[in-house]
Amino acid sequence: MAASELYTKYARVWIPDPEEVWKSAELLKDYKPGDKVLQLRLEEGKDLEYCLDLKTKELPPLRNPDILVGENDLTALSYLHEPAVLHNLKVRFIDSKLIYTYCGIVLVAINPYEQLPIYGEDIINAYSGQNMGDMDPHIFAVAEEAYKQMARDERNQSIIVSGESGAGKTVSAKYAMRYFATVSGSASEANVEEKVLASNPIMESIGNAKTTRNDNSSRFGKYIEIGFDKRYRIIGANMRTYLLEKSRVVFQAEEERNYHIFYQLCASAALPEFKTLRLGNANYFHYTKQGGSPVIDGVDDAKEMVNTRQACTLLGISDSYQMGIFRILAGILHLGNVEFVSRDSDSCTVPPKHEPLTIFCDLMGVEYEEMAHWLCHRKLATATETYIKPISKLHAINARDALAKHIYANLFNWIVDHVNKALHATVKQHSFIGVLDIYGFETFEINSFEQFCINYANEKLQQQFNMHVFKLEQEEYMKEQIPWTLIDFYDNQPCINLIEAKMGVLDLLDEECKMPKGSDDSWAQKLYNTHLNKCALFEKPRLSNKAFIIKHFADKVEYQCEGFLEKNKDTVYEEQIKVLKSSKFKLLPELFQDEEKVLSPTSATPSGRVPLSRTAVKPAKARPGQASKEHKKTVGHQFRNSLHLLMETLNATTPHYVRCIKPNDFKFPFTFDEKRAVQQLRACGVLETIRISAAGFPSRWTYQEFFSRYRVLMKQRDVLGDRKQTCKNVLEKLIQDKDKYQFGKTKIFFRAGQVAYLEKIRADKLRAACIRIQKTIRGWLMRKKYTRMRKAAITIQRHVRGYQARCYAKFLRRTRAAITIQKFQRMYVVRKRYQRMRATTIALQALLRGYMVRNKYQMMLREHKTVIIQKHVRGWLARLHYCRILKAIVYLQCCYRRMMAKRELKKLKIEARSVERYKKLHIGLENKIMQLQRKIDEQNKEYKSLLEKMSNLEITYSTETEKLRNDVERLRMSEEEAKNATNRVISLQEEIAKLRKELHQTQSEKKTIEEWADKYKHDTEQLVSELKEQNTLLKTEKEELNRRIHDQAREITESMERKLVEETKQLELDLNDERLRYQNLLNEFSRLEERYDDLKDEMNLMVSIPKPGHKRTDSTHSSNESEYTFSSEITEAEDLPVRMEEPSEKKAPLDMSLFLKLQKRVTELEQEKQSLQDELDRKEEQALRAKAKEEERPPMRGAELEYESLKRQELESENKKLKNELNELQKALTETRAPEVTAPGAPAYRVLLDQLTSVSEELEVRKEEVLILRSQLVSQKEAIQPKEDKNTMTDATLLLEDVQKMKDKGEIAQAYIGLKETNRLLESQLQSQKKSHENELESLRGEIQSLKEENNRQQQLLAQNLQLPPEARIEASLQHEITRLTNENLDLMEQLEKQDKTVRKLKKQLKVFAKKIGELEVGQMENISPGQIIDEPIRPVNIPRKEKDFQGMLEYKREDEQKLVKNLILELKPRGVAVNLIPGLPAYILFMCVRHADYLNDDQKVRSLLTSTINGIKKVLKKRGDDFETVSFWLSNTCRFLHCLKQYSGEEGFMKHNTPRQNEHCLTNFDLAEYRQVLSDLAIQIYQQLVRVLENILQPMIVSGMLEHETIQGVSGVKPTGLRKRTSSIADEGTYTLDSIIRQLNSFHSVMCQHGMDPELIKQVVKQMFYIIGAVTLNNLLLRKDMCSWSKGMQIRYNVSQLEEWLRDKNLMNSGAKETLEPLIQAAQLLQVKKKTDEDAEAICSMCNALTTAQIVKVLNLYTPVNEFEERVLVSFIRTIQVRLRDRKDSPQLLMDAKHIFPVTFPFNPSSLALETIQIPASLGLGFISRV
Repeated sequence: MAASELYTKYARVWIPDPEEVWKSAELLKDYKPGDKVLQLRLEEGKDLEYCLDLKTKELPPLRNPDILVGENDLTALSYLHEPAVLHNLKVRFIDSKLIYTYCGIVLVAINPYEQLPIYGEDIINAYSGQNMGDMDPHIFAVAEEAYKQMARDERNQSIIVSGESGAGKTVSAKYAMRYFATVSGSASEANVEEKVLASNPIMESIGNAKTTRNDNSSRFGKYIEIGFDKRYRIIGANMRTYLLEKSRVVFQAEEERNYHIFYQLCASAALPEFKTLRLGNANYFHYTKQGGSPVIDGVDDAKEMVNTRQACTLLGISDSYQMGIFRILAGILHLGNVEFVSRDSDSCTVPPKHEPLTIFCDLMGVEYEEMAHWLCHRKLATATETYIKPISKLHAINARDALAKHIYANLFNWIVDHVNKALHATVKQHSFIGVLDIYGFETFEINSFEQFCINYANEKLQQQFNMHVFKLEQEEYMKEQIPWTLIDFYDNQPCINLIEAKMGVLDLLDEECKMPKGSDDSWAQKLYNTHLNKCALFEKPRLSNKAFIIKHFADKVEYQCEGFLEKNKDTVYEEQIKVLKSSKFKLLPELFQDEEKVLSPTSATPSGRVPLSRTAVKPAKARPGQASKEHKKTVGHQFRNSLHLLMETLNATTPHYVRCIKPNDFKFPFTFDEKRAVQQLRACGVLETIRISAAGFPSRWTYQEFFSRYRVLMKQRDVLGDRKQTCKNVLEKLIQDKDKYQFGKTKIFFRAGQVAYLEKIRADKLRAACIRIQKTIRGWLMRKKYTRMRKAAITIQRHVRGYQARCYAKFLRRTRAAITIQKFQRMYVVRKRYQRMRATTIALQALLRGYMVRNKYQMMLREHKTVIIQKHVRGWLARLHYCRILKAIVYLQCCYRRMMAKRELKKLKIEARSVERYKKLHIGLENKIMQLQRKIDEQNKEYKSLLEKMSNLEITYSTETEKLRNDVERLRMSEEEAKNATNRVISLQEEIAKLRKELHQTQSEKKTIEEWADKYKHDTEQLVSELKEQNTLLKTEKEELNRRIHDQAREITESMERKLVEETKQLELDLNDERLRYQNLLNEFSRLEERYDDLKDEMNLMVSIPKPGHKRTDSTHSSNESEYTFSSEITEAEDLPVRMEEPSEKKAPLDMSLFLKLQKRVTELEQEKQSLQDELDRKEEQALRAKAKEEERPPMRGAELEYESLKRQELESENKKLKNELNELQKALTETRAPEVTAPGAPAYRVLLDQLTSVSEELEVRKEEVLILRSQLVSQKEAIQPKEDKNTMTDATLLLEDVQKMKDKGEIAQAYIGLKETNRLLESQLQSQKKSHENELESLRGEIQSLKEENNRQQQLLAQNLQLPPEARIEASLQHEITRLTNENLDLMEQLEKQDKTVRKLKKQLKVFAKKIGELEVGQMENISPGQIIDEPIRPVNIPRKEKDFQGMLEYKREDEQKLVKNLILELKPRGVAVNLIPGLPAYILFMCVRHADYLNDDQKVRSLLTSTINGIKKVLKKRGDDFETVSFWLSNTCRFLHCLKQYSGEEGFMKHNTPRQNEHCLTNFDLAEYRQVLSDLAIQIYQQLVRVLENILQPMIVSGMLEHETIQGVSGVKPTGLRKRTSSIADEGTYTLDSIIRQLNSFHSVMCQHGMDPELIKQVVKQMFYIIGAVTLNNLLLRKDMCSWSKGMQIRYNVSQLEEWLRDKNLMNSGAKETLEPLIQAAQLLQVKKKTDEDAEAICSMCNALTTAQIVKVLNLYTPVNEFEERVLVSFIRTIQVRLRDRKDSPQLLMDAKHIFPVTFPFNPSSLALETIQIPASLGLGFISRV
């Protein structure tokens, strides 16, 4: 695609900036062709319109994606231009604290102005042997690359270190040399590498000084050639120096110093040996005080002086020569203090007895008068005469300074020569690596002759650099078969021609120096006339006629012509030199003896460098011809010659470039000044490298890397089996312009920007996929969330509604209850009120009614009394009135009656006088009488009724009267009571009133009391609360005190425990340290011992057969013998199948046939033995049953006896047959078929004879077994014969006839009982067979079930595999098959071991049973009567000899000791024969030999045997010490031998677990404790050797398997890599995976277990292996930025989990191995955790307790996102981590010590194996040993 298409919205670009050089901005809208302005937005948010150049129409450079920022190699950037390079360097330097970066073949090193912990020996070891692109950029990586290319290509190498003053050139060169000295070592014991390193402090002291830019600035250039022999070990070195700045000796600018050596001398002036130098403070001397800065912060000059003197001593400069050097240097200082007094304007003189000059002359050994004279005069020679002319004071001072400079320059050259002599190789140099530490391009405000020479040298170096880069690019293109198009690159040959060609600047300068009146001005005019307007690279300044401008490759430089001629001439007065040559001080004349040689092009050039702040002082001009012939060559001429020689040397080597950059001018640590950095990048050629790379195809990917990275852009149908074709097809679709890429043989080449375009497409694709995944996931999450929310809402609603319903029901219940309560409460209140009112009312009513009744009663009483009184009064009055009335009435009546009577009388008298009257009166009277009569009658009746009533009434009245009387009495009493009550009421009322009064008083008092009570209560409560609070406080204080007491007690206890634990740990650490120190001393002792043996062997070889050269041999040993499983060595040795190598082809048929026959017979015997064992078991059971039922059982059938006899006959026939065959074999062996074979001494004869002997012994054993069986049969026959019935026959046929003929019922009953018992026996056998059948059936069912489960598992795996892609399916199937075969193999091994154990057990039981049967036979034979013996036919029986009781000792002759050591130690191999031995058999054999020597009390034999054993083991380990099986085998046997010496030492501590029989075997005569210590030391050495062997085996696997290999496929993506990754010096070998490591671990573990190594020792070995794995992995992780990513953390954690799984499978989790991986686990977790907030920082600090602060910060700095979706770690977060971890006390070391070996211990592990049961196999060839 077109480049302009990348300028879309949001694209980021770089625009020029005056302050920051380049500033980042973002496009606000797409760029369209023709636009004149770009709409940009800066990072700070400011909008900007960027105007494009109308002429060039160049767009601003694009910014690389963030994922590419911070890359190790600048060529990995998609956009290669200046701002990208500057930004990448700044990010690495400031954010990641990384000072090294690759730029193609150049290593860019930025001076951090701070000591960094990245140069230790651990870092050197980490980089040693690594490919350059595999590790992070480092000076060690460049050094390693040079070292490997020297060894691989057989070509000399050069490392060119350049840069400004203060950029770190010297330090980089020093570290490169340190690397060579460390990794190569020296070929001799002269410690050449130490001498090479020791040259640094010497050269720094005499050639380095403090400047304003650098405290340790090299003021000369040097090229050091480090020589190597054919084995690429350092043998010597040679140094060439260039352009020493002599002017610094006499002048220093402000804030600068002279050379360090002067200040070191002044600081050491108080030393006794320096008293004669008469030195003082540096401020006393003129040559050291001009800069005003005599002290450098952090530098102790006195201490540095000690280092300088030590380095001189190491380089062979004797003390006398050292003192001579110091005398000359002190003389220079005193010379600087010499002052001159002017006599006139043209002459001067030295003051008389001038002290500084006197001291100078004394130190130099010259005459005072001569030196004083020639300091103030000079000799002028003409054609005819010579005369002496005085000089002015100014010229004298200049001459003095010139002399001081000349002396120092010659001394400098003399020291360099002596250093070279000390470093000179004593043997022939095969190759060398040169390290060039030379000044970089310089431009200052005032540039003089020194800057001109420096820039001239840099022009030459830049030309060589450009040609080399161009050549490498061309080779890369041609190797990949890419069409080569000529790349236009800057060629600075015109500039070089301007300087060095004929009529060039140097040529004109030399010509002007030859002119009698040559001057700087005339030389400048010649330059203008020759080159101005003729050469485009030469210009004249506008405002100066004494300067000129040259356009160098880096920049334009204006040179001031003043001083050029004098500096080029370098004039020194010859007379002064002659005075010095005549010195009595021997060293001084040596400096001037061979100045021609000193000033030759091959050595350092004495020239000056002017200070930056002022021009050089012009010395007095001398006429040509005055200088001697020694000074005719000008400085420019010498420098040009030496530079040409240097270029020839560099062109003959393979160069490696280191460009040092100074980040700022103020020496601030980790501060980056963009302007200064860009100036240096332009000057050092880095940008030119970028330009050359960018002109072609800068981005290069292998097809596999491209496929891995951009697999996401391919569809499934695009993926083909051919990766190359797949990549081609995809690229043709992605990039239409085919010119933008090219396909090479192994790589794809891209133009600049295409990788960014592909990354953009990939990021867009991933972003779209992420969006789709996010959309789906978010939809799914939202649906899940909605479903959960809906379900939760329903649930909440249900619960809320239920809750509300319950609340409502509760409310109703409460309301109802409240109403009820209210009802009852109100009813209760009303009722109480009613009852109160009722009671009150009733009381009131009672009182009122009583009162009213009482009142009524009183009133009634009064009324009654009144009535009575009234009655009586009224009665009396009535009576009185009645009496008066009656009297009146009576009187009246009398008066009236009288009157009436008188009248009546008159009437009567008148009537009487008339009769009629009388008649009328009479009729009326009769009626009246009748009426009266009736009336009387009625009245009588009434009278009677009234009488009755009256009587009743009287009765009633009497009763009523009585009642009333009673009532009256009662009322009277009531009245009295009422009176009393009234009185009581009155008194009560009075009392009530009184009480009320008292109540009121009481209430007032109560109120007062209540108020007082309330107040008192309040006060009391307040007091109580205060008391409670005080109580609480007291309680809390008490509790606090108790807690404090408990805490203090606990703390004291814990502190004591902690202190105890710490002391214990400290003691353990001290013990481990002491043990480690002791073991290291042992290791060093063994190394020295081996070295001594090697030297001894070399001396012997040199004496006997001298062999030129040295040839490496392969250290790995392999054996082709087949490995056997364990067989029984505890029983007879005949059971062991022996396999030996045939001596020749002729003997093969005979040996093989015999071997096969013997093997066949042995197999048959094994089968026969098994059948006999089964028969024996069966017979033993029958015998036991017979014995239990001896009294009850009838006789057995004769058929079984007949079967036994037949079996016996069959065995006898088999034995006869076997005997015949053996005789035949023996005859065949003794036949004279081949004399060389059948000779008694022939190996085949011995082998076959041993085999025949073993078979014969086996036959004897079989005979013994047959005899035992025969005896058993006889005893059984005797046992089953009935004692009662003597007529019973044993023959089966007779028994049947007798059964048929029997008539007696008793006999039939007995026969029936016998048959019944037989049936029972058969039934029991049938039951046992049925049970065994059922068991077998059950086992078969279990096997069927397991097979079904296995089938199901296989089907599941098959189904899973079918879902995988084809490659993964194949890999999974292979993995599964490997797992299955491994499991089957392990199962078979377990079954085999079980069978072996069963065979051993059965053999033991067979021997025991045979012994029992023999004893039973003897007992039964004794019980047999003589008659029975006569009746029984006697057969011939072989009586076995009783074996002598074996005491567990082995006897050998003194002369057979070497043979024993040879067969048992030296020639015994772990593979083959030794595999079949019981574990530790050689140790047991050796100990049994020691036991016999102890038994004989032969101390010489014990001492000789133990010494020979130890030496033999050492020889074996020296010979095959790099074979793991051999070392493991002898470590196991050495430990077993050590345990045996302890177990049988007789010490109580070691005898606890012994059996009584083992305690009988203890040593009786000798205490071998000292030899136990020697054996323990030997075991330690073997263990350390074992660790080294397994480390060498594991080392190549660890990084590849743990870091590089993708165990989880597809997790980690491949980032674009730079040139270094694809120009690795070593081609990729076999790639190791995690499975390779685990397989190797399995191999180690199985070998150690097979050799019977102690479990505790295996745990220590496994712990050491895991430590090595963890340390190497973590170290590589800390040095590889490309490995520090989130996905790699996941890979590491998975790999570690697999290792932990391996530990679990092997039951080694408690070995401490997992803990050794903790730093690696935490580093992997650190890569995966969040790294943003303070909480994350706190979590990281608490999590990473096994990592040091430096490691944590390093991982965070190196953390690199693989995809755009990851984020970088912010610098502020890293600082937060540092702040949190600043109190942590841990090691400042960055890397773990991968070479660390844990102290090993050998816990006592007694053996349960009885010594008397050990058999010696014939395969060991120890027939000369006899058992005792």
